[in-house]
Amino acid sequence: MKIFFRYILLGGLLIPVGAKAQFETLKDTVVQLYGVVMTADSLQALPAVSVVVKGQNRGTITNNQGVFSIVVLKGDAIEFTSVGFKPKTVIVPKDIAGNQYSVLQLMVTDTVFLAATIIKSRPTREQFERDFLNTQVPDDDLETARKNTDENSRRLLMESLPRDGRESANLYLKNSTAKYYYAGGLPPQNIFNPFAWAEFIKAWKRGDYKKKK
Repeated sequence: MKIFFRYILLGGLLIPVGAKAQFETLKDTVVQLYGVVMTADSLQALPAVSVVVKGQNRGTITNNQGVFSIVVLKGDAIEFTSVGFKPKTVIVPKDIAGNQYSVLQLMVTDTVFLAATIIKSRPTREQFERDFLNTQVPDDDLETARKNTDENSRRLLMESLPRDGRESANLYLKNSTAKYYYAGGLPPQNIFNPFAWAEFIKAWKRGDYKKKK
């Protein structure tokens, strides 16, 4: 029991010492980074430049005079980005003395090449009317649906597209039903049926019996 209390007492004495050493180590790695961001060609202060610690979701921006300040750790990579300028990355040295580090960051203008623009003179009234009348207006959804549901389009699709599994199964069941229904007898002959002749004439006018290419 006494040995147990000795371990507890020893641990209570060592924990503050270890925590203090860890705090001192962490304190030595913390750096107050500050500086000014300017243009490389004219040395003008750049406001609203993003100063971000890479790999961490934290950072700051420069003020109207291009000045910034942020707390970082030794060895961190600091990235400077601004619209119209090339990004720059600065590594905070690990062997700096003290807990402050200043930088003067110069930003180089980033050249962006845009596509060529052709400027033409204003068309005359006759040219505008001609181009307006000859402009092909694409079909809207309603016109596309109307063309897709047209009777001729549907008939062409029915003739050209193969039957799917469901249609083939229904056709087989229909033929089997008719076969078994008239099993043992003669199926009806529609040669004298006026309704059958009317359907035949309609199909003949539609061209259902023409030779397909």
